[in-house]
Amino acid sequence: MSRLQVVSGKGGTGKTTVAAALALALATEGKRTLLVEVEGRQGIAQLFETEALPYEERKIAVAPGGGEVYALAIDPELALLDYLQMFYKLGGAGRALKKLGAIDFATTIAPGIRDVLLTGKACEAVRRKDRAGRFVYDYVVMDAPPTGRVTRFLNVNDEVAGLAKIGPIHNQAQAVMRVLKSPETAVHLVTLLEEMPVQETADGIAELRAARLPVGRVIVNMVRPEVLDAADLELVRTVDHSAVARSLSAAGLGGARRGGNAEKLVDPLLAQAAEYAERHALEQEQRGVLGELGLPLHELPLLAEGMDLAGLYELAAELREQEVS
Repeated sequence: MSRLQVVSGKGGTGKTTVAAALALALATEGKRTLLVEVEGRQGIAQLFETEALPYEERKIAVAPGGGEVYALAIDPELALLDYLQMFYKLGGAGRALKKLGAIDFATTIAPGIRDVLLTGKACEAVRRKDRAGRFVYDYVVMDAPPTGRVTRFLNVNDEVAGLAKIGPIHNQAQAVMRVLKSPETAVHLVTLLEEMPVQETADGIAELRAARLPVGRVIVNMVRPEVLDAADLELVRTVDHSAVARSLSAAGLGGARRGGNAEKLVDPLLAQAAEYAERHALEQEQRGVLGELGLPLHELPLLAEGMDLAGLYELAAELREQEVS
């Protein structure tokens, strides 16, 4: 299992939820996981029902078996101050630059630098060891940008390394890429069983592979339960209107006479069944497309009660059962 787990997906697919559930799943049985947010949306804090995350690693959950989940919301400006202090020992001068707005200016006009700082901070956490030589975190899970931007986000260090041929920036970029393009990293894509998210997932996988970034798994989120089997779906297409009305009446739903409540229920029921059959066929088609991508495929259920902290633990248990973690 790779130590850096990057989670991306089209907007609206629930990638942040999946990243959080994966962090919980990986922390099971005494493991320690760091969940990293890079987009400044504070989505992790909302999911774990806690206050906004500061720019520091903070424990936010305990996993089954006593494992711990820490979280970090990376601030590009503060990460740049860390970088300047690490390589140039600016100290108070760095804080003065922040007050003057120079840090914000630098990260705004040079978005490549911003992404180097964000990915670099996560990779530093992957490599960090304690005084006994053990890794501080067993796993680092990154809630990455959406699929359309994730390849450039992860590969921007190569671009910076090409611009800066020598010096600390070059060395930092190269060190980050050694982690991101190694077996230590896996990039997972979250999708729904819908045409647009599936197509964006396929495109994203092709881009990641072209950039030689390690693709992990495809996780299908919010999968609706199957309520009709193959025989029922065939029956929806062939059943006689009157037979349905008689069955409803026999079950005590409406009177037996024609025009009674049973008759009034038939059209809405058959229409709903037809809609389900159409959606089921489309979902099966998208499963086929995903199956052709040549990656492990996992499905997470749509939670009827909506997403809350209990639901997050439920999804984590599902990931463990499917051996995603």
